[in-house]
Amino acid sequence: MTETQNVHGHEILHLVHESSQPFTRDGLRAEVLRLYGPAARFCTCSTSAMSFDELLVFLLLRGKLVERGGLIAADISQLCSGESHGDHEH
Repeated sequence: MTETQNVHGHEILHLVHESSQPFTRDGLRAEVLRLYGPAARFCTCSTSAMSFDELLVFLLLRGKLVERGGLIAADISQLCSGESHGDHEH
């Protein structure tokens, strides 16, 4: 049985922001799968138990991730107030 890993959306924002290479949607999906595995579920400060695709749509609709020319970029200014990398408990 595979244990489900819960990953906060801020981890994905930081992953995109800190990457030396820009991600396409497929590239980001592949990297998240590599890092967290196929059973990972994703949460934010207001949601939980999302698939990666659900999280991606959530972050894009809220302007936390932006897509330009097929490449994904993170708007780190959109983190919750007081958040920094790795200090969120979800």
